[in-house]
Amino acid sequence: MNMLKAVIAMLLSVCAAGAFAQGYPNKPIRYIVPCPPGGGGDVISRMLSPRLAEALGQQVVIDNRGGAAGNIGAELTAKSPPDGYTIVFAYSGTHAINPSIYSKMPFKESDFAPIIWLSSVPELVVVHPSLPVKTVKGLIALAKAKPGQLSYGSAGSGAINHLAGELFNMMAGTKLIHVPYKGGGPAVIALLSGEITLILIDPASVVPHIKSGKLRAIAVTSAKHALAMPELPTVAEAGVPGYEVTSWNGILIPAGAPADVIRRLNGKLNKIINAPDMNARMIEFGYEPVGGPPEKFGEHIRAEIAKWAPVVKAAGVKVD
Repeated sequence: MNMLKAVIAMLLSVCAAGAFAQGYPNKPIRYIVPCPPGGGGDVISRMLSPRLAEALGQQVVIDNRGGAAGNIGAELTAKSPPDGYTIVFAYSGTHAINPSIYSKMPFKESDFAPIIWLSSVPELVVVHPSLPVKTVKGLIALAKAKPGQLSYGSAGSGAINHLAGELFNMMAGTKLIHVPYKGGGPAVIALLSGEITLILIDPASVVPHIKSGKLRAIAVTSAKHALAMPELPTVAEAGVPGYEVTSWNGILIPAGAPADVIRRLNGKLNKIINAPDMNARMIEFGYEPVGGPPEKFGEHIRAEIAKWAPVVKAAGVKVD
């Protein structure tokens, strides 16, 4: 009798989950972007959200929650109900680097379930046009001639572009001064105004300014040429052999969200980023589409956490 009750309970649970998935979503979905408006994460999220809303037949509302190198928005997501109505834009800084930088993290990676690995993102080395350099070797020469006088901005202490700059200093023998901002958008504004000298950042944040001539890109940080700007050399081939930094991003949901909902979101997002027009638009802004099943993204996050831990330790970067 007890066995029969257990079987019935299990079947009811399965049926309830199926009914939930079929009716999902029946209200707006909150899409948390853990960076201020104008940054790369915000740009790609605003590309994707209208398509996702159309695919699901429900409104997808962007909620920018910048600060603490993405931790504020991620924590808010981790503490949200796992009902499928809150998702978060996840990127390498918050989910791969921060665990090694912050002595006390406000969330654990187990607080999330992966939905999709959206894209791989080579960073660009971008300078203000007033800087008299057009190559990486030129930048290194000027930085060595003026030690401590050239500055680079980042999306915050411990962000991937902060570590990219520290790695550049270590490998090129320069002393670029780090200036942290509350997100990529504010850092780009600072570069446009001449407040800082350069920045290492995702293409989406700066491509329009590069095309207009307000900023100058001199290299990409990835091991291979960027699809968006294939004419740019890599930092490794342009003067710092062995240098490589590549960012990435994706979508997570609070752990415990219904599996059927995760599969549905994954399927819709895979179709969106693989649509020819969206695929081309993402590449134009420097986002090289990846896609695949949720498990692929989860495995990548775990590998990235292991990769960045020794780099953070070597650079001596710590945020209390």
